[in-house]
Amino acid sequence: MITLHTNHGDIKLALNAEKAPNTAANFMSYAKDGFYDGTIFHRVIDGFMVQGGGFTEDMDQKRPNEAIANEANNGLSNKTGTIAMARTSDPHSATAQFFINVNDNTFLDFKSESAQGWGYCVFGEVTEGMDVVNKIKAVSTGNRGMHQDVPLEAVIIEKVTIEE
Repeated sequence: MITLHTNHGDIKLALNAEKAPNTAANFMSYAKDGFYDGTIFHRVIDGFMVQGGGFTEDMDQKRPNEAIANEANNGLSNKTGTIAMARTSDPHSATAQFFINVNDNTFLDFKSESAQGWGYCVFGEVTEGMDVVNKIKAVSTGNRGMHQDVPLEAVIIEKVTIEE
């Protein structure tokens, strides 16, 4: 069990190490190293998802570890309340950034081992604190530099705790 302690409340996550072993281990490694402490949810789109884990409040991008292989072909679906890895257009480019689905985003699911079909790897779900996620998805957003959908008031992951 992992808890994201945010300035909007706590979000508890259960990781699925059985279906997404490398992705869950990757997330756990960042959590244990304190990488997520002081990062923000920098991209919030109501009806879609809330994304965090890569930027400080000043919109400075943190330096992540190496990218991991995409495990989106694990049968898990991007349904409301699941947590998945964010990535670039390269299917195997996920590092530290993640998102929590606030809608059933099945169009993000794995379809085939192709650039367009890989999808986004679900590796866990919110077990408590979906009310907090719903508060976050409702914040006012705007543009900050090149970034869109950035909360006007920072939504901060103050610290992450792990119960094993």
